[in-house]
Amino acid sequence: MSGPPTSEYAGYVDPNFPSPGGPDDASVIIYGYRPSLALGILGAVLFGLAFFGHSYRLFQYRTWYFTPVMLGTAMEVVGYAFRLLSSQVNPYSVINFVVQYFFIVIAPVFFSAAIYTVLTVFINRTKREYAPLSPKLILWIFISCDVVATITQVAGAALIGVAASNGKDPTTPNNILLAGLAFQVFSFLVFCVCLGICLYRARKIVLSSLKAFTAALCAATLLVYLRTCFRLAETAEGLTSALATHEAYFGSLEFAPIVIAVFILAIWHPGKWLPRHQDWNENI
Repeated sequence: MSGPPTSEYAGYVDPNFPSPGGPDDASVIIYGYRPSLALGILGAVLFGLAFFGHSYRLFQYRTWYFTPVMLGTAMEVVGYAFRLLSSQVNPYSVINFVVQYFFIVIAPVFFSAAIYTVLTVFINRTKREYAPLSPKLILWIFISCDVVATITQVAGAALIGVAASNGKDPTTPNNILLAGLAFQVFSFLVFCVCLGICLYRARKIVLSSLKAFTAALCAATLLVYLRTCFRLAETAEGLTSALATHEAYFGSLEFAPIVIAVFILAIWHPGKWLPRHQDWNENI
């Protein structure tokens, strides 16, 4: 992967690829490094495979509530495609940076939404008394929180791109981005608590019939949460921090957790483990 920048926020300039100086180009590479070709290809290919895998599962089990995962993987493919454009065509392009950031940041919101729906399906398949909140309330609360957090993050990222292209201090837009991420980390933590309470109350069903599935669901949930915490830490440290300017961190704490999570959700698909007509209460 590409190395870190060689200067403080004058920004990073690739000595082998000077800025073309076009109207949509920044004077520095906003990423803090020139994106890796290998990571761009790996991201596009693996998320492409996940997209087709989830599409097959969606129609196989007719789990339409799980459609957000398919949409999220498609968005990841677009995001990594634009990272490839940044890597090979123009790393200074503000448009390439904002588009890849938008799609890669938005995609996990769809994975979170799918996890929310799995919990509501689990509640409806077992007993509603196991849940700390009603299924509809769970969806409304946490999806609304994600929408607010995502809009704030995208606005902050777009303003960072504008500031960098004009050679201005990006501190204020970075703080906007930080606020959106902090809110998302908090709301997702609350969801994790709700998930834990529900699974604990339904532990007889979980241990008798759904041990593997709930372990996979929890693993995927924690991986998505890990990625969100990384984004928060990266933004809190600032654009010139080690987390922001070393692509190895992006690869291991953004790319890897999400791609593992979507493959876990494909292998332990809820359509197989939470069939429509199964009465799980018979198992306790």
